[in-house]
Amino acid sequence: MKTTALLKISLRQNAIFIPSEMITNDVKNLSGTTSVLLANVSKLGFTFSESLLHALNNVSPNYKIEVLEVLRVILGTDKNWTPLVKEWNVPTGESVIDHILTYFWNVLGVKNGTTLQCGHIIPDNTFPLERYNGCPFCGTPFEFGKLENIGQGSKLKMLELWAEKDLNDFYISLLQSKTALDATQVDSLKMAMKYLPLPKTEIAMKETLMLVIDLLIENGKEEEASQFLKTPTDILRYLWYKNTGMLQIIEPKTIIKRTSKNAQHFHNVLDTSVQARIASQKDLKLKYSRKECLMVANWLNNMNMDVEAMCETMHPKRGMWVRFIRALRLAEYSKRKGFEKLNFLMDVFYNQVYDVWQSKVDSSRLKFDADKTFALLKQRPGLFARSLFSNMLWFGAEETVAHFEEIIDKVPARLVFTLNMYAQNYFDKNMQRSVKPLGGTNKRIEANALLKLYEDFQLEAMKNQIEELCLLAMKKRFAKVANTNKTIYIDPQLFNIPVSIGDRSDTVQDLPVALMGTRFPVEGNEVRLFMQWGKDLPAQHLDMDLSCQIAYEDRLDICSFSRLTTTGCQHSGDIRSIPNKIGTAEYININIDELAKADAKFVTFTCNAYSNGSITPNLVVGWMNSKYPMKISERTGVAYDPSCVDHQVRVTQNVAKGLVFGVLDVAKREIVWLEMTFGGQVVGGLDFKGVQALLSKLNSKLNIGSLLQLKAEAQGLTITENEIADEVYTAQWAMNPAVVTQLLVD
Repeated sequence: MKTTALLKISLRQNAIFIPSEMITNDVKNLSGTTSVLLANVSKLGFTFSESLLHALNNVSPNYKIEVLEVLRVILGTDKNWTPLVKEWNVPTGESVIDHILTYFWNVLGVKNGTTLQCGHIIPDNTFPLERYNGCPFCGTPFEFGKLENIGQGSKLKMLELWAEKDLNDFYISLLQSKTALDATQVDSLKMAMKYLPLPKTEIAMKETLMLVIDLLIENGKEEEASQFLKTPTDILRYLWYKNTGMLQIIEPKTIIKRTSKNAQHFHNVLDTSVQARIASQKDLKLKYSRKECLMVANWLNNMNMDVEAMCETMHPKRGMWVRFIRALRLAEYSKRKGFEKLNFLMDVFYNQVYDVWQSKVDSSRLKFDADKTFALLKQRPGLFARSLFSNMLWFGAEETVAHFEEIIDKVPARLVFTLNMYAQNYFDKNMQRSVKPLGGTNKRIEANALLKLYEDFQLEAMKNQIEELCLLAMKKRFAKVANTNKTIYIDPQLFNIPVSIGDRSDTVQDLPVALMGTRFPVEGNEVRLFMQWGKDLPAQHLDMDLSCQIAYEDRLDICSFSRLTTTGCQHSGDIRSIPNKIGTAEYININIDELAKADAKFVTFTCNAYSNGSITPNLVVGWMNSKYPMKISERTGVAYDPSCVDHQVRVTQNVAKGLVFGVLDVAKREIVWLEMTFGGQVVGGLDFKGVQALLSKLNSKLNIGSLLQLKAEAQGLTITENEIADEVYTAQWAMNPAVVTQLLVD
């Protein structure tokens, strides 16, 4: 298990981990087992660097087998990839009339026709049954095939060698990350903590800290964990993480509302939203043992923080704290000897005899008292930064920026860059912005109404002020860092990769990771979307839908279960029930030339849960792309080839009803990887303007190449055109976003 987990971690970083003790020889000639491994891996779309090939040549055959098995598991070669229709690239000609006729045929019990395994009678002269692997009426598959056409990919992905140092450096980089970890990084960190000792290093993010605290408590080190809990909010975050698995403090009402909404259905008879709400309320109930109650009571009682300050920190989540105080019996423990501080805290909190900083800010702001407002905001630089734009519109740009300049050096670098990135969109009167409320789906919001008070030249001046201020601040920070190096190499690819700030991806990338906003060029004329779900689950009705939305200049079109064939797109058929344990699959072929001829602009890739509830866990979606034509099995219709996979993600969170996982720019012939949740049961629920707002947000992000240019300018480094330099930054280095965040100098 340990080696499998560590191999999975390294594969996400485009590498293979080989412990040094496993390399037992130094043989130069390739052995027979190494040659076979290389051939099998190339069929999956990978190859080895020279150093990795040499290392693999000198390990035992058992480890080579494990490497191949891990790759096969990640790429799902043992899953069922059979669609509903054989040779589905040719339309079956089925129509709504066929479905209506079949419905009445079965309701009335007419025996003329073909009876299928599922019990449905298909009337003659309706569906061409010889073309189907299952029932065309209910979407239940009966026939299953294996992967036939593999190794068609036009490019092999190079895997590098990882030793213990590389693995430990990656482990430490996750702990030191200056931005919140996404789902892939969290999963990698959990696996690393399970099998590797915890290194002594400073942990930058509260969310990362919760994972470390959980590990310490599981190992019986409550006292050691308490040193990391600086405020009551840290305790609340940990307790909520243990109860829900969520690293952010999402209100119970938000989770319940979202769960209930996911269980709604178009057909009232199938709507289970009320039951889902009741079940969610039950799941969120708090119950703690005496040992856990005492542990939290000690944490609060021994916290090195003023009681009034603790109460103020607890105030924004007062409703949640009341529930936790009752469940943890803190009122009871506060009466014990030695818990005097906890007793005082309970008294002050329940009687609300404390001031709230935010209320003072809001009050002085409404009174238009600029001096008092800015004096308060300077006490908390991070919150000043988050409200900078609105305060510029409220009090005026000159005064606001003058006050902000005084404390900008105390603002975390990630916030400084965020201000610089989003100013372009915020100060545009006509721009709708993409936001994702805590625990919600992506939404678009209208521009701030105060923008209408200003002329365009004034807003342009505000944008320039922010940009100049932020860039100057970051240059100063880089300049303060001592650097004896003279030259720097910046890989051109880094100018296409955005800096990961504010993106909390909820999906896991088991293949080499890509940051949101990364662009994948399409080599050939065809893109093939795929979705696989139901692996290891018993046979049941579980309807997930793969769809795409095509945007033209003046209209929208879709390709989904309700419209299998449309201009430039062909769907493989709607499967609504899964077979036992092996899962099932759907595909969509996208013909770029045909779309370009029809003047299509964008194609948005989506998946939805048509069944009640959210997208099923471990569902995998992605797309394939190859310079050469990708074949479809004539016998079964299987169209998956692991060697052609550009990108794939695995759903792990259970709160999304619909997910956008990519956008094809038809004119540029490139795919933008993005993740956007939405609340629709079908693709029709997707708001394309929301997708455009998110694309605009991603385009405004600072790319890694520009950040390195800024560093070079501030530290007087000469940029070279080759990798012979004192500092080398390659695309491989950027695959670990946690390492990239170390450039955000605070």
